Amino acid sequence: MGKLFDRLNSDVRFVEGINGCINCGTCTAICPAAEVYDYEPRTIANLVQMRDDNVIEELLKSDTIWYCGECMSCKTRCPRNNAPGLLIQALRGLSIETGLFVESEKGRQQLSLKRMLGNSILETGYCVHFDHAELSMFPELGPVWQWVRDNREKVLAKVGANYNGSGPGAMRKISKENLDELEKIFEVTGGLDWFDKIEDVSTQKAKELGMEKGDATDKKSAYFTHVYRYNNAEKHRRK
Repeated sequence: MGKLFDRLNSDVRFVEGINGCINCGTCTAICPAAEVYDYEPRTIANLVQMRDDNVIEELLKSDTIWYCGECMSCKTRCPRNNAPGLLIQALRGLSIETGLFVESEKGRQQLSLKRMLGNSILETGYCVHFDHAELSMFPELGPVWQWVRDNREKVLAKVGANYNGSGPGAMRKISKENLDELEKIFEVTGGLDWFDKIEDVSTQKAKELGMEKGDATDKKSAYFTHVYRYNNAEKHRRK
């Protein structure tokens, strides 16, 4: 055992996620991610049971731990009540805490999630706010969506939304009191520390790659654009 394993073993998700894998492969057979990615939950369970820091470090640096969709199908099927999805959650957390997430393509995308979803939650109270869904970021939405967005006040009123209004209703404005409470929850649970870690380590990686990262809200910088758009499908997909 080593320091990385000890840290992993202090995470309740890791403790609850592994009771002793018998290598039956049921989790891999049921896993939706294993159908499309070069990913096997059984392999994850086998590797962490080795308690080898070198092996764990390679996992923390890898794309592998970011393929899981955390659907927990593995938990429902395992005959030994293991949950590889929980192991993945613990590994992802440790990857961020150690800063090793920037060593993989999928890990670096945590910056995109932080700036697009994390920032949005704290700023608006919504994971994805209508005003933030720009066609340049989501081209698959198409020109009709752009028209709806350009005319959102009239269109949303017609479908019964309470766009930026007070009181109940979809797309209502969240009060400052509630936003302050949300930020406090992120603070006491360590979420803000994670956000800071993602930004700090991403800054270092951007410098290493010779790219501009921008500030903590920038969605146009070279580094942000790279991690948001780049996808090596040939590397990730199951052969």
